[in-house]
Amino acid sequence: MVVLGAVALAVAVGVPVVWRLTRPATQSLPLATVATVALPGQASRFDYADLDPAGHRLFLAHMGDGTLLELDTGTNKVVATVPDLPTVTGVIVVPALHRVFASAAGAGQVVTLDEDTAAVLARAPAGRFPDGLVYVPSTNQVWVSDENGGVETVLDASTGRPVATVPLGGEAGNVRYDPDGDRVLVDVQTRDEIAVIDPHTRAIIDRVPVPDCDHDHGLLVADGRAFVACDGNNALVTLALPGLTRLGRLDVGDGPDVLAVDPARRLLYVAAESGDLTTVDLRPAAGRVTGRAHLADNAHVVAVDPTTGRGYFPVPDTGAGHPGLLITTPQEGG
Repeated sequence: MVVLGAVALAVAVGVPVVWRLTRPATQSLPLATVATVALPGQASRFDYADLDPAGHRLFLAHMGDGTLLELDTGTNKVVATVPDLPTVTGVIVVPALHRVFASAAGAGQVVTLDEDTAAVLARAPAGRFPDGLVYVPSTNQVWVSDENGGVETVLDASTGRPVATVPLGGEAGNVRYDPDGDRVLVDVQTRDEIAVIDPHTRAIIDRVPVPDCDHDHGLLVADGRAFVACDGNNALVTLALPGLTRLGRLDVGDGPDVLAVDPARRLLYVAAESGDLTTVDLRPAAGRVTGRAHLADNAHVVAVDPTTGRGYFPVPDTGAGHPGLLITTPQEGG
């Protein structure tokens, strides 16, 4: 077992580190520790993270600090800290545009930044509580879930300015783009359904119930499937694309939230609000749980580099009065 600050991560093989144990793992994760990195700022909540693999950049929304951290994944060093992003939640990077988009929920804004310089280029109103975001390349737009407002705010990705809103009829969970169908998929978490939207007309063309799901919040489209994190009943529901038909349901950690995938190894990560991480083998149609362990309290964020397979997990409190970043690599046979 590898032991880390306010974190306990069981791995197949690992490099010992010095942070302290909190609780034992329930099932060893097929991961090894590459590094643990101290992060600036106060010991407080992170929300989302995103990667530019080719540019070797990782962006972390430090929600409790109201800052966006930019790390060089080659050196594992913080190269920029963007302040004045109150209650920053969602973040995505669009390498083709050299742009980063972040939801500053405390200000009801989406902020557009230059990926290369971290300069703020635009601030736009985005509802009551803007959260998850996705880039839609077919329309060159960014779609933003206004969770409390129950709408999708649509921005022109070139200018960062809003161009439309799409009412959902319920709270907005995460939003994803289905490139094969050229569709936007949105969790409507108070209706336990997915709204299917044409990004060109911005019309809802279908509403699909998510079976065996209570409060569908997290969402990921990958490997010909949609993966839905249901935080009301601690479940991962897998749906086949394009019809969003049920393939199966798996039990995961308490309060599943952020999902990430390693496409080369067909490995799905489910990070939960409890700090429990679940890994899922995607080779079976419904998926197969390969590990589960407690990382750290409130460590519910994960990003995965698709080129290296490395996983990045911001930890709100390492036990030393500051946040940290856990970096892992998958083990063969997991």
